[in-house]
Amino acid sequence: MNLIETHAHLDYPDFAPDLEGVIARAAEEGVTRIISIGTGLESSRRAVALAERFPNVHAVVGIHPTNVTEEGLDFLPALGELARHPKVVAIGETGIDYHHVPEELQAPKVADVDSALLAQSHGDQERLIAEGAWKSSQADAFRMQLDLALELGLNVVIHQRSAWMDTLEVLRPYTGKLRGVFHCFGGTPEEAAEVEALGHLVSFTGIITFKNAEQVRLTAAAVSADGYMVETDCPYLAPVPYRGKRAEPAHTRLVAEKIAEVRGITLEEVAEATTLTAEGFFRFSR
Repeated sequence: MNLIETHAHLDYPDFAPDLEGVIARAAEEGVTRIISIGTGLESSRRAVALAERFPNVHAVVGIHPTNVTEEGLDFLPALGELARHPKVVAIGETGIDYHHVPEELQAPKVADVDSALLAQSHGDQERLIAEGAWKSSQADAFRMQLDLALELGLNVVIHQRSAWMDTLEVLRPYTGKLRGVFHCFGGTPEEAAEVEALGHLVSFTGIITFKNAEQVRLTAAAVSADGYMVETDCPYLAPVPYRGKRAEPAHTRLVAEKIAEVRGITLEEVAEATTLTAEGFFRFSR
């Protein structure tokens, strides 16, 4: 049985003390490839270095939407150089995230109605202008990375949170030109179908094992056999029975087991389908 862990953050400090053991445990659970995801230029450089160090590790390089402000919009030359490395198999993670609002853009908390009206009249206009610029910069960075992927013949790992319509609006002009995977997918079956209709994929994490994640299980049961992949997003989102602890690539098997359960098929069938899908999506042969 072969599984591909399609979204890990192996460059994070969480794995520094025992990285070799983490990779060995993954292999023991049938995880034959691990994709380490960049979230900024330095993170992407570390992902490439890990891919050079370990034969079964591959890299994805990109600027996470919550890091766009810190990175600025002059990242493209450096990212393009990294993306041409032979062990880079996609661009990402990139996308749009309106959930994590910078503190300076959050509406001030006020104690009474008069204060609220005063704050609104004096501060809201400037804040809304700044918020618009923040959202625009994420969209610009997303388009730049989509264009880079198109130039290099790569696909894209997408992060979307609280920005569903805007993410699809940016992505829609690229329909038929490249493919994206909406990683850590928590949407409805209808949203997954919308993703598939545009030629893209979804990917499931350990959230699928959480008690309150019935919607994710319904979506995993409904998505087409070649429309999804498996991941952990480690070190985050450890599946049951490891919830609250550090997730690691070996837990990909637990994600696949839960998907097999909700789809009414065997673990081997999930492994075969998702491995085939991942091999078609990521450019391992470059």
